[in-house]
Amino acid sequence: MSYILALDQGTSSSRAIVYTHAGEVVSVAQHPFDMTFPADGWVEQDPEVLWQTTLQAGRDAIAGAEISAESISCIGITNQRETTLLWDRETGRCVYNAIVWQDRRTADRCEHMQNDALGGRPLEAVLAERTGLVIDPYFSATKLAWLLRNVAETRHRAEHGDLCFGTVDSFLIWRLTKGGAHVTDATNASRTQLFDIHRQVWCEELMDYFEVPLTVMPQVCDSAGLFGVADAEWFGAEIPITGVAGDQQAALVGQGCFRPGMTKSTYGTGCFVMTNTGSDALTSNEKLLTTVAYRVDGATTYALEGSIFVAGVALKWLRDQLGLIDDPADTETAWRETGGDTGGVFVVPAFTGLGAPYWQPAVRGLITGLTLDSTRAQLITAFLQGIVFQTEELASAMANDGAAIKTLRVDGGMVVNDALCQFIADVLDAPVERPTNTETTALGAAMLAGLGQGIYASLDGAAQAWHGQAAFHPNMDQAHRVELLRGYLRAVNQALTDA
Repeated sequence: MSYILALDQGTSSSRAIVYTHAGEVVSVAQHPFDMTFPADGWVEQDPEVLWQTTLQAGRDAIAGAEISAESISCIGITNQRETTLLWDRETGRCVYNAIVWQDRRTADRCEHMQNDALGGRPLEAVLAERTGLVIDPYFSATKLAWLLRNVAETRHRAEHGDLCFGTVDSFLIWRLTKGGAHVTDATNASRTQLFDIHRQVWCEELMDYFEVPLTVMPQVCDSAGLFGVADAEWFGAEIPITGVAGDQQAALVGQGCFRPGMTKSTYGTGCFVMTNTGSDALTSNEKLLTTVAYRVDGATTYALEGSIFVAGVALKWLRDQLGLIDDPADTETAWRETGGDTGGVFVVPAFTGLGAPYWQPAVRGLITGLTLDSTRAQLITAFLQGIVFQTEELASAMANDGAAIKTLRVDGGMVVNDALCQFIADVLDAPVERPTNTETTALGAAMLAGLGQGIYASLDGAAQAWHGQAAFHPNMDQAHRVELLRGYLRAVNQALTDA
């Protein structure tokens, strides 16, 4: 029997899952790690930790499956997007820590960029047209520019071809192939702010603007196909790497959202709502992102995306900083204790700024409506609800852009909470479907790898691996729904005013 190994390198942990060709989970291994916060708004990770935890997770998953490496047909990789690495082409060692997607150190530069022009047009308009993105520290371009400006000798070495830039997928492939492949896929490339999503090439005009030499950039490949071969040293046999996608696009694939209009929302470290728009790269009037959903056989499928920077990491904060919970599962107990009634407490969980549709990196988190009667359970519930209210803002923005959500497929660690899923359905006023396997990000990577290896004839064939586990239907009085949304909007306006 043959298997597929999915490597899921995330923001707070590295995970590996061994799947059968039918999409059944055989074994799972996971290794969490910590980030560092050198200054206000700065978020970094040790590249060697990213590599070692991914490698160990892969080895542990194979051992847990009690199979040989020779029985693994292929590897699929999915990764935290936008996180930026720059490494030595000879040694593979990074010149600096990985700058994480949440990092806001380039907020000042982004503010100045609002007034810049390119080719006689506002830079903001050029970026939206070429890359589908907005001006924000979230993306890789300003992070890479910061590295080239602030780390000694990097610009000189980059211009002489001695350094490689990549998002996490590219870095892992470089290590797995022992420097044999400097590649990325179209989904990850589309998050750098340096990639023309229509022409599917690195944009020389933007490369010049950010002062990034083309010599550091990886080759951009389809999301399914041969990226390279993992050396036998790592897992015990040579294994082809045949599928790669950024985590949110991988979740879209894992949820089987292959038809225009199909939508998923992932509740992980952050929350990301993405809807398939087919071959049309919709232009958003609501500051949503136009991005590559996947590229297969040279054909690009696009998506509209809304990004919320804080979701599960807020629960980690409740646990680690406040000690209000011992485990994320405690949040469901708290919700049931309150019956979903927060007593007027609202939370805007903007620890690292507000993403779509506001794009305000200076905004910080806010708790409002506290009284002497407010309880621990109400505060925990308000944090969960704040994440859902942000999801509703994205859903409304998508509807205004002509991509209304009819049914939402949810995934990620948070959605094991039935009460939360019901609240999502109530607040969005739309049905919510939860799959049997809520870790659809890794499943999507496996599906792409299977497609690239020829195990599946098409994405539709791969989609047979998706199985629904539960459905939640709206059941909230409309007047109460409107009251809750108005309360949250007041809290957001207060947070924006304070910024």
